[in-house]
Amino acid sequence: MASNMALVSSGHQPNAGSLSILPTLSAEILTQIITTHAPSDIEKLDVESLFSIVNNVLNRATMTVDTVLQLQPGTVPHEATEHLEDKSEGSFIPPLCAFKQISCEMQCKGPREKIAGETTLSILKKLSSYSWDAKAVLTLATLALDYGEFCLLAKTQSSDQLAKSMGTLKGVPVLFERLKKHSQAIDDLKKVIKATVEVIKCIIDLTKLSNYAKKDVAVAVYWAIETIVASTTQLCYLITDEEKKQEPRPYADNLSVILTNLKKEKAQKKEEEDYRKLKEIVNTPKDLVEVLEIILIDPTNKMPPLIDGSTEKPVEINSLKGKSVFLFISGLHISSDDISILEPFIDKTQKEEQYRIIWIPFVKQWTEDLKKKFKTLGSSKMLYVAMDYSLPISTNRYINQKWNFKFNEPLIVAFNQQGKVECKNAIHMIRVCRVEAFPFTRAREETLLMEKGLIGVTATHVVSQIENWIKEKKYIFLYGGQDNEWIQNFTRSAKVLVDDPMIKEKGISIESVPIQDDNILKRFWNKIKNLFASRAQRETKMDSVKLHIEKLISYKKKKKEWAVLSQGSSIIVISGKTMLKVLVEFGSWKQSLKEKDFQSAFIEYHNKVLVPDDQICHHMKIPYNTAKIPETMECSHCHRIMDTYISFKCCHKDGASWA
Repeated sequence: MASNMALVSSGHQPNAGSLSILPTLSAEILTQIITTHAPSDIEKLDVESLFSIVNNVLNRATMTVDTVLQLQPGTVPHEATEHLEDKSEGSFIPPLCAFKQISCEMQCKGPREKIAGETTLSILKKLSSYSWDAKAVLTLATLALDYGEFCLLAKTQSSDQLAKSMGTLKGVPVLFERLKKHSQAIDDLKKVIKATVEVIKCIIDLTKLSNYAKKDVAVAVYWAIETIVASTTQLCYLITDEEKKQEPRPYADNLSVILTNLKKEKAQKKEEEDYRKLKEIVNTPKDLVEVLEIILIDPTNKMPPLIDGSTEKPVEINSLKGKSVFLFISGLHISSDDISILEPFIDKTQKEEQYRIIWIPFVKQWTEDLKKKFKTLGSSKMLYVAMDYSLPISTNRYINQKWNFKFNEPLIVAFNQQGKVECKNAIHMIRVCRVEAFPFTRAREETLLMEKGLIGVTATHVVSQIENWIKEKKYIFLYGGQDNEWIQNFTRSAKVLVDDPMIKEKGISIESVPIQDDNILKRFWNKIKNLFASRAQRETKMDSVKLHIEKLISYKKKKKEWAVLSQGSSIIVISGKTMLKVLVEFGSWKQSLKEKDFQSAFIEYHNKVLVPDDQICHHMKIPYNTAKIPETMECSHCHRIMDTYISFKCCHKDGASWA
């Protein structure tokens, strides 16, 4: 078709954010187009209202042509625009001067591409102060005026004398007789006009987005206007019955390429814009309802998003205003263990009016079997996102990228009454402290750690008395490992220490707790893992809890024996062989208890006899879905930056994730 037009070849790499295949223009023409564009606040146009009116004119004019020429219904489809309404016809003020200027440019032109291109540039200059979408719609409106006028006069001349006289001046009596022999050309013209309408509609939608590619839109507007110019020329020659005419099919092919890529551009930019807005609202919330609406409501899905599991009736999101909300996000293969630890938490939200839990089932495609399984998992106790309801694309992306959701791990995001995220994933604290961690705020986590300490929140299942020992400020030895002989030696040595007369005389209360049962030990390490994940997700600086967890995990990773000495909620020291050595050699340092307290004397001797094998640097494997992965991590022993590795592990493999 075009000397100015060329398709981007497959070997060409377009700029990021541009359409991958777009009919392009020569550098000279493109420069002229961009140069003419000087939008002004003065030239404001209600683009959508004008487009709606123009759309109806063209649609109804086309139906009139079909009737007059007795074409079969459906020959020229126009159902895509038939549903539109002219909501603003009564108040809309048409820019008549602009119509006349454009009409003067388009009338009585020769059917050559060069002329069409020159005319297009001239129109763009006259419309320089309008926005890109307004330029296209104004030009389309000018075509609609001419096309619609002929069709209206043809339709009414038999019943209206004025229309008959006007029709005579316009040549209407002979117009449609001539057009009958050009039925194929008329059919092609209508298809081109329809394609132009679709392209301009896409341009309007695209320019509503703040991040659209302006160069791509400028090129699309140019081709839409040139197509309108060519269509006007074609209509003129069909009316005058001249043999020479403008061939519309190359323009139709051109518009097809443009439309395909504009739709891709619109979908991509719309997703980016939605994602940007979602991040902005979640990061700086003003209202809980606003946050929930942008997370849950997909404008393309007319279903109500929320269902009350107890009544199976829709729930208005506005009803959650002033409440704290937990989003429970999971696949339907959630384990029975997770369901069991969630039950008390779910029951608590039912009893307290201030809290609500919403289940978001992550399902790619619902089947009857999946629906039955969902019902058996306990949805009747909470609100849930309706089956078959599609969440916004931006929400799926945010949940995966910002909340690190993985299908093999449930996720619970806690929002306060203002819509602020209090906890990105409460499942970790639930696994550690069960319902005692409710409502999973940072303050609640800090309170638990201050009152119970690391041992109090991770080892209460080992011995039930531990919690009381912590309250009584007793010293506690907690220890374990794979060497049973080492554990037995530690137990004997600890008993000797506890039974020593000087210890009893000074009223030093010490408890010794070995962990030897495999199931109890596995649960302990799972709690350690989840506590670390909970601390890490809050993006706090390295604190004593993280450092102690790091050290414990490093002993586990190296498969070494380990021991923790604590008092109350405080950790005194973590080591392995050195701890046993201090106990075995109690006779060498017990005299220092006459002048020092037990903790000071123990640490002093511990540091004196520190076994080199106990001076291990840390080794960490952080599950990707549990926390924000730090760019660097410092070893708390040698203070060097640790090496970074990525490790993949099947979720079905037995054993602790950090083993």
